Amino acid sequence: MHHHASRSVPPEKHGKTDHKAIFRYLLPFAWPKGRADLKARLVLAAVVLVAAKVVTVFMPVTYKYAVDALTAMPKTDGAQAAWTLAAVPLFMTLAYAGARIAMTGFQQLRDVLFAPIEQNATRMLTTSAFRHVHDLSLRFHLDRKTGGLTRVFDRGKIAVDLIIRMGVLNLVPTILEVLFVCLLFGFYFGWTFVAIVLGMIVIYTWYSIAVSEKRIAIRREYIEADTDATTKAVDSLLNYETVKYFGNERWEADRFDRSMRRYERASIKTATSLAALNFGQTVIFTLGMVTAMALSAHGVATGAMTVGDFVLINAVFIQLYQPLNLMGVIYREIKQAFVDIEALFELIGQKPEVKDKPGAKPLIVGAGAIRFDNVTFSYDGVRPILRGVDFEVPPGHMVALVGPSGAGKSTISRLLYRFYDVKTGRITIDGQDVRDVTQESLRAAIGIVPQDTVLFNDTIEYNIRYGRVDATDTEIREAARMAQIDGFIKQLPLGYKSMVGERGLKLSGGEKQRVAIARTILKGPPILILDEATSALDSFTEKEIQSALDSVAKGRTTLVIAHRLSTVIGADTILVLDKGRIVERGTHASLLEARGLYAALWTRQQEAEEARRKLAEMVEEGALPTVEPNASGAAVPAHMREVQSRRSCDLEETADDKVVVSRT
Repeated sequence: MHHHASRSVPPEKHGKTDHKAIFRYLLPFAWPKGRADLKARLVLAAVVLVAAKVVTVFMPVTYKYAVDALTAMPKTDGAQAAWTLAAVPLFMTLAYAGARIAMTGFQQLRDVLFAPIEQNATRMLTTSAFRHVHDLSLRFHLDRKTGGLTRVFDRGKIAVDLIIRMGVLNLVPTILEVLFVCLLFGFYFGWTFVAIVLGMIVIYTWYSIAVSEKRIAIRREYIEADTDATTKAVDSLLNYETVKYFGNERWEADRFDRSMRRYERASIKTATSLAALNFGQTVIFTLGMVTAMALSAHGVATGAMTVGDFVLINAVFIQLYQPLNLMGVIYREIKQAFVDIEALFELIGQKPEVKDKPGAKPLIVGAGAIRFDNVTFSYDGVRPILRGVDFEVPPGHMVALVGPSGAGKSTISRLLYRFYDVKTGRITIDGQDVRDVTQESLRAAIGIVPQDTVLFNDTIEYNIRYGRVDATDTEIREAARMAQIDGFIKQLPLGYKSMVGERGLKLSGGEKQRVAIARTILKGPPILILDEATSALDSFTEKEIQSALDSVAKGRTTLVIAHRLSTVIGADTILVLDKGRIVERGTHASLLEARGLYAALWTRQQEAEEARRKLAEMVEEGALPTVEPNASGAAVPAHMREVQSRRSCDLEETADDKVVVSRT
């Protein structure tokens, strides 16, 4: 279990995230355990920022004395006397300039000191969330859309960064600056001016909070629209080929446009509400400043105040505008960040459906015997998929599962991997219940070649190495040779460094399966699952792949899930599933003799194969349009040759040394 799993997730109050709990959750990321260097940086950054605020608030005082000195300067004759009288205001002006430079320097130093803290906290939290998502069970990933999940991560990362940065290094110093301004006004001008400042701040803060609260609902609508549009775009682009097959480009564009229209409306609402907030804040601040300036002007007129006092009040108010506006921004941004982060914490709060038991031990694989003992399972708790399934795969033997679609064949492989827990019964490997061992050790002992091999958008080498990430180049090439794909790879301009495209779309079905076989060979598991590994391939390619699969399965405990019965003739035992039950079991010959479901399936497939053979004969005799085999051996009518030619992998080395694979 990863370290993040033990961290408590912020609870919710009346359907809303508990803000205090979120701050408590984020604090360890801003104050990381075992990182004395980052803690020292944080302390120093806070000190520097407070120093910057002190300089910022008291900087206009030098301006006041410079103005007072200039206005009090008598008229003099002679340059020497003029320079003597100007020394004080000149000194104050230089002090003012020095204070401004110091203020800017402190602010930039703060940013430099805090950058590693901020980025480390963001990295740690998002990595923790990423690990957590991978720890979640298969059901969660089947129910979620990739595009929406990506947006949750993106917005959550930005929100975490904003909350930590503003909460730790902006909020407290800004409050201090307002306090320093009140003390300054109280010392120089009396409590009337302090009351004006505080009154203006209270009204300003109340207005900011009231409007920001209304903007929260608008922000939620904006986020939902953004997520919906992104999800639809990602889903459509990932299924580019399907869109092309059905000519639904316009439908997809219209569907995306509907989502973007909703996003457009939400964006306009967001911009309009922000404009209203900014305008109201400016009006409130200006009224407060004008009131103070009017009082100070009256004081100058009556002689109770100096021109320097008037200038000081004006300068302080102008200077106060930035932190006061920042307080509004801080509240507004943090509130919006809480909305953005809700989805991330909802994600972090998801509990894995399948978890290791406390004290679970690693699976110890000896001979590699698999046992399903009276297993019953249902995905939804209502409709049973497996009913009392009971069978054994002896060490080193091959057992095949066959049956109609929906019989529960692939469910058995998912249960063996413990993507789900069985409802009743148990599954054991060498007598060890899979629920009693760690998931990591269980999955390390099993290799699978699935029906639909999905590859990472990376190189062929990377995808093969994924079977065992610490494998050497020599081991990778040996695995490719055993999978009968080494020759094909060497023909490519970039060889093993060739990119396979998104989901491996630059490779043919047979080539993808060989890559899957190669990485399973590289993994070297004692238990092997072949989940309809050749069902999506044509007959010619199937025979080649089957040869590679047979060599991989040799000496391993192998569970074969098959649609084409011709691929499991040599299995030691064949289990026939129907409606979640094993209705027949035996060898190929004995099952044919039994004349049951297996024999019926076999007859049906043989008839289909015979029909294909007769079709080929008719083509040869000229009764049908001429066909030619494509690269994989499948027959293609003459009028389709050009299309098939374009469909074949046309690998070229482009100017930027990347492999381009043309497909239609």
